[in-house]
Formats: sequence, C-alpha cells, structure tokens
Amino acid sequence: MTGKLVNKVAIITGASSGIGEATAIALSIEGAKVVITARRSDRLEALAQRIREKGGQVLPIVADISDEAQVQQVIEQTQAQWGTVDILINNAGVMLLGPIEGADTEDWRRMFNLNVLGLLYGIHRVLPIMKAQGSGHIINVSSVAGRVIKGGFAVYCATKWSVNVISEALRQEVYKNNIRITSIEPGLVETELTNHITNAQVKENAENYYQSMKNLSSEDIANTIIYALTQPAHVNVNEILIRPTEQGD
Repeated sequence: MTGKLVNKVAIITGASSGIGEATAIALSIEGAKVVITARRSDRLEALAQRIREKGGQVLPIVADISDEAQVQQVIEQTQAQWGTVDILINNAGVMLLGPIEGADTEDWRRMFNLNVLGLLYGIHRVLPIMKAQGSGHIINVSSVAGRVIKGGFAVYCATKWSVNVISEALRQEVYKNNIRITSIEPGLVETELTNHITNAQVKENAENYYQSMKNLSSEDIANTIIYALTQPAHVNVNEILIRPTEQGD
C-alpha cells in the first residue's frame, strides 16, 4: 500500500461512527496501520472489515477510554501487534447539553470522564513511547465550543476549553522531543452527538439548529486531520478551527 503515512501506527478513539470512523478509513488509505477503539464491538468489526477489504491493516479493540486501565490495555495491545505508536487521535467524546439548573449531574461526570480524563489517559500512556522514538503526533478533537461560550452549553464548553488548554500546554512540554500536537475544533458536523442529549427540549433545539444549515461531514474533518498529519516534519499545525460556511457562531 502507498500513501503519505505508510507504516505509521495510529490509534483512533471513538472510531465506531462519525469522525472517528471516517478518520480511520482516511488513515488506512494513506497507508497507516490503524488501531480502532470504541465500546460498540459490532460497529468496530464492521469498520475493520471495510478497511481490510481495501487492503488496509487494522486492529479493532473494544474499550471504554474513560477507564484508565482499559486505555492502558489498548496501548499494550497496539505495542504487542505493531511495536509502537506514532499517532494518537483523541476523538471519543459526548455532548450532553443543558442548563446547569436541574441538570442530571451524571451527564457532567460522563462528559468530563470521557472528553477530558479519557483524552489525558491516552496522552499519558503514549508520551513515553513517542519520547523514546523521538517523534509522534497527537491530535485532540475539540470543538468550536472550546472557543465560543453559550448558555445551555456550560459543561460541554468547559470540557472542550479544557481540551484546548491541555493541547497547548502539552505542545510546550513536548516540542523539544519532536512530538507534534494539534487541536481540531469543528463547528456543526453531521454525527451522532445530538443523539445522546438527555434533556428532551435541549435535544430538540439542538437538532433544529443542526437542520438549519448544511453541516460539515465526518469526511471533512477526517481530511482536515490528514492535512495536519501529512505536513513536513518541521511543520506543526497547532490548531484548526473549521465551521460550516453557514454557521455564524
């Protein structure tokens, strides 16, 4: 297989649908060996089969990345299969919107455990590998919500602002080790994110807003990730903020 990422080993979290699924396919087309992880085994296996049919190399691992021990297991299985980790794409996340008053506080814990702690667990585990080999690239999928604060988005925004803060602090910590850090900040993307909102009125409002314009596709974000990954080694694309043309906020 040919491509700009031949023999690179990439881990993608939240790979069972949406941006993660599209990114796994795009990476495979570029020649990367792809580790796909998510909780839904049937979706992972279906994606793995698609990648194999196109001649790609893929390792599906069922895991909940909000559990640190399971993240460690993903890293260990990746090393056992392919010896290293060149790319980590922290894509898994949930968007559980709603006002602070009357909120189900379990929604807050789910968002911080997955969007922030799950991201940190993966970073924590791959950094020693990347430092030892003197190279690596970590992509954190954030959101326009990491730039724009809106009522009803408080905790989700807080998690995505955290992702941006972590990304920049991490860049300052590891640039001398030849490790690149990129934060991808999409606006509205046609994914399953709104399906998980537990507040019925907020979910309806969000769905209506999504339907009011032509959203970005998961493939648009996958292409953006490929762009960042395939720049020359001396180029570190730190942030990409990408919105639908029709999105004003």
